[in-house]
Amino acid sequence: MRMRRIFALACALLVTVQGLMAWGQKGHDVVARIAERHLSPAVAARVAAVLDGKSPVYWANWMDQASHTPEYAGTLTWHYVNIPEGGGTADAVRPPEGDLLTAVGRIVAGLKGGRLSPDEEAVALRMLVHLLGDMHCPMHTGRPGDRGGNDIAVSFFGEPTNLHAVWDTELVEAAHRWSYTEWAEQIDRVTPAEQRGMAAGTPEQWVEECHRLCEEIYRTTPAGDDLSYDYVAAAAPLIERQLLRGGVRLARLLDEIYGRER
Repeated sequence: MRMRRIFALACALLVTVQGLMAWGQKGHDVVARIAERHLSPAVAARVAAVLDGKSPVYWANWMDQASHTPEYAGTLTWHYVNIPEGGGTADAVRPPEGDLLTAVGRIVAGLKGGRLSPDEEAVALRMLVHLLGDMHCPMHTGRPGDRGGNDIAVSFFGEPTNLHAVWDTELVEAAHRWSYTEWAEQIDRVTPAEQRGMAAGTPEQWVEECHRLCEEIYRTTPAGDDLSYDYVAAAAPLIERQLLRGGVRLARLLDEIYGRER
């Protein structure tokens, strides 16, 4: 009996964690790896020093687990921003603890300010690496009424799931059977001019851009759909673009933070 209760609790916790994840582990690794590819040696060295000698990829998924610990429980709502249908960031439902957009703004400001302790800086940087991935996952800019698609039941190759989970993890794995390094190598092939254009803008503009994609996903994926090969083929270019954007934009923020004298 006790083992059954433990198993049920573990399954419930797993569902809760998956409801927060954007891109799943591999997608976050891809974003972090692309960012690394665009850092200058000097900035890469400073980032590694803050991260205790480890790479951004090492920490890319840390926040998904940390948000479920007592120490960081206040960050549970930082993984997404809820925007009503037809609205923009000005209409977002903002929880008291903060959301994805406010969290990124505070973290970037804190890192640029240069007044954090080494431990505080390391935690803030780990969070920034993760949240830039979240910021480019469409369903993490979804509607509050359905919890970013978590309450929209669909099937994926005949298996029951929900719209949020499909875009977080299942499409990434179905689009290409690549490792995160292969993903980065294959999709990160932009020219310097294309990189500059992709990196332009503000986090608020990036969320607005992502939300427009999210609204199109809502429009084309009604509840009850059985999603299969055609859906994967149509979604793959969007996923590739969003992962690339996330990595290039993370690199830009890191360069702004660490590519200058402090």
